[in-house]
Amino acid sequence: MHQPVLLKEVIEYLNPKSNENFIDSTVGEMGHSMAILEKNKPEGKVLGIEWDSEIIKKDKARILISNLQKRIILVNDSFVNLKKIVAEKRNLKPFSGILFDLGLSSWHLEKSGRGFTFLKNEPLDMRYNKRKSAGELTAEKILNDWSPLEIENILKKYAQERFAKRISQEIERVRRKRRIKTTFQLVEIIKKATPSWYHKRKIHLATKTFQSLRIAVNNELDNLEKVLPDALEVLSAGGRLLVISFHSLEDRIVKNFFRKNSGSKIKILTRKPIRPSFEEIKINPRSRSAMLRAAIKL
Repeated sequence: MHQPVLLKEVIEYLNPKSNENFIDSTVGEMGHSMAILEKNKPEGKVLGIEWDSEIIKKDKARILISNLQKRIILVNDSFVNLKKIVAEKRNLKPFSGILFDLGLSSWHLEKSGRGFTFLKNEPLDMRYNKRKSAGELTAEKILNDWSPLEIENILKKYAQERFAKRISQEIERVRRKRRIKTTFQLVEIIKKATPSWYHKRKIHLATKTFQSLRIAVNNELDNLEKVLPDALEVLSAGGRLLVISFHSLEDRIVKNFFRKNSGSKIKILTRKPIRPSFEEIKINPRSRSAMLRAAIKL
């Protein structure tokens, strides 16, 4: 079951009031959006953006049942196109808050079948929006078609993987014999390329490689850097910008953006990132790496 991360803290910092409009830029399974709609009723709206067309279908079916069609407007697109999306939804302005939850949804890990998790044997896809275009980048294409140096570089850049060179060399050795197509194939490659002590740590030996591939496939960090200035532009004066990140690279982008604009365009509301409580982590272990930063537009 999907559990929205840092829900109490999101509502506290977003501070939704009756009849205000908000943007949930990563609407996912609507956990945060539904909580916002409880606070901004009776006429307040949420513009929900979701890249994955399969999740959007599920969300649309759910809002029909809950009779919220007039108050949550769903758009199947990437948040990197935020300004264009807002321009097409002129009747929804002004916006009192924008939320980005950059984490993977439970659905992607448990039900998508796209290779986001190393705990199941699935095709190495890793696209958030799985379209049928033959030229689209997937994890399988990276592993089989990119040079060992390019693979080594993304493992270093996107996850600081200390054995990036050894893993990329083992990928090259294996793919000469057969194409690398599944998550379990990749896990075995990582296991063979890394020392035995590396397999006994708290963090799974494949975590960093899978993270790197997912970021590369979906261009996650570049998209985040592009959208933050647009989000600030779209917000009304006094509106709040909230970002939940899940690893240091995302958090650094948000922190640097906030610092750069502090005093001139925004007031930072969170001196340090807000972390989940011990109670939340017990209920939802996936929340343990979540970091929330918030700012208000001047």
